[in-house]
Amino acid sequence: MPSSKLGEDTVHRNHFFSVLRAYRNKDVAEGVVQAIKRLSKKIHRKLLIMHICGTHEYTITHYGIRSLLPGNVEVRAGPGCPVCVTPSFVIRHAIELSLRKDVIITSFGDMLRVPDNRGFSLKSARAEGGNVKVVYSISDSLRLAKENPNKCVVHLAIGFETTAPSTAATLLSDPPENFLVLCYHLLIPPAMEHLLKSGESKIDGFICPGHVSTIIGWRAYEEISLKYKVPQVVAGFEPLDVLIGIHMLLTMVAEGEYRVENEYTRAVRAEGNERAKELMREVFAERDAVWRGLGLIPQSGLKLRRGFREHDAFELFDLKLEDEDYSMPKGCRCGDVLKGLIYPEDCPLFGTSCTPTSPVGPCMVSLEGTCAIHYRLRRVKKLGEKR
Repeated sequence: MPSSKLGEDTVHRNHFFSVLRAYRNKDVAEGVVQAIKRLSKKIHRKLLIMHICGTHEYTITHYGIRSLLPGNVEVRAGPGCPVCVTPSFVIRHAIELSLRKDVIITSFGDMLRVPDNRGFSLKSARAEGGNVKVVYSISDSLRLAKENPNKCVVHLAIGFETTAPSTAATLLSDPPENFLVLCYHLLIPPAMEHLLKSGESKIDGFICPGHVSTIIGWRAYEEISLKYKVPQVVAGFEPLDVLIGIHMLLTMVAEGEYRVENEYTRAVRAEGNERAKELMREVFAERDAVWRGLGLIPQSGLKLRRGFREHDAFELFDLKLEDEDYSMPKGCRCGDVLKGLIYPEDCPLFGTSCTPTSPVGPCMVSLEGTCAIHYRLRRVKKLGEKR
C-alpha cells in the first residue's frame, strides 16, 4: 500500500476517534446531566420519554444513562426493533417456503432465531431440511438467484425505512425472474401515532430514531407533534447525543412547546434522503400492516406495486396477510415491552425460560431487541462484579 494511502487512513482513523471521544466526554456529559436536573425541577410531574430505536436502547443501557436522570424523568424503549415486530405469519410463510424443494429462503442472521407463536423458527426449519441461507445484504440474495436459475430465491425483506430503499433499488435493477421478495417493510411514524392514539403509555416526548430519520428526514414527524401536542427530538447514538436530546425535550416541555428538533445535525436533514424516498415511492405502496405485539396499524407497511408483482412472493405463492396475527407466545410480555409499558425484567420469563440462547419471544433475539440488550448487559455487569 502506498505510504500516502497509509497516511490518509491514519488521519481518518484519528479523526474518527477524536469525534468519538468528543461525544463521550465525561465533563460535558456531567454538565448536561446537571442542566437536565435543573430543568426537571421546573416540571412538577413525572415525564415519560420514549425512544424508537434498538441502538438508542443499547446506548442508554450500556452507559447507564437512566441512572443519571432525575426521578421524575423516565426513558423507555418502544417498537424500535424490526425483527421484534415482524408478525408470526410472515415467519410461518418463510418457514413453509423454505421446506419446498424449488425454493431458497434468504434472510439476515438475526431473523433466523425469531420464533413464531408455535415456537418454530427459520433455524429449526433449516434443521429439518429447509433451504435457508443467511445473507449480509439483499445483493447476496440476488447473486444466489443468478447462480441457481432452477430455484426460486425468496428474500425475507423486512425492516423499517432504513432497509426499504435497498429492496427498492434491487427490484429496479432488472433482477432475474427467479428472484422474489417476501416484503414486509414497516413505517415508523404511523407506529408512533398508534402509540399516542392508544393512550396505553402516557408519552410526553419522543426521541426519534436516527437511522430511519436519515432516510425520511425530521420533517416527517411534524404532523405528529402538531396533532398530538408532543415534542420530539431526532438524536444520534452516542451518550452525549442522547443526553442532549433529553435536555432538548425537557426544554420544550418546560416552555410548553411541541415541535420537532434535530440534534443529529451531522447526519439528518429536514427532508432526509430524497433519492432513497424516490426509490421507495417507485416500488412500494402503503398498506395497513400488523405489528407483532402492537396490532393492526393503518398505512404502516409497504407492499410491492403491481408493476413488480412477478417478484412478489405473497402474490406468486398466494400467501395470506393475517390481520389478527399479532400476539406473542403464551406468557411472553414482549408486546408490553414494545409499548413501553414495562421493562424486560418485569416479564416473568426474562432470564429464566427466555434467554438469547433459547428465546421465547422476539425481543430476546436481535441485537436491537430490548430484552436481549438488557440480558447481555446484565450478564456483563454480573461478570464484572465477580472479578
